[in-house]
Amino acid sequence: MSFLEILILLIVAGICGGIAQALTGYSHGGCIISMVIGFIGALIGKWIAQKLSLPDLFEINIGGHSFPVLWSIIGGAVFTGILNLLSPKRRH
Repeated sequence: MSFLEILILLIVAGICGGIAQALTGYSHGGCIISMVIGFIGALIGKWIAQKLSLPDLFEINIGGHSFPVLWSIIGGAVFTGILNLLSPKRRH
């Protein structure tokens, strides 16, 4: 993969992670955390899709590698929802 393809992949993962964070109300961290959540969400979402025998609905092909956008958002929402439940609540 070239540098431009990696950069595009990081941007797509960051957008997916940001959407997943917005869906669950989890907002700890910035852009890099959104990218990490996007990639972890892609792994979790793809695993859920395989276990339930669901098709890949929306994938982006970047440099010969496919990135499951919809499953990344769903998996990221599941991941951040679990993080939100396990993190200690802050008092104001």
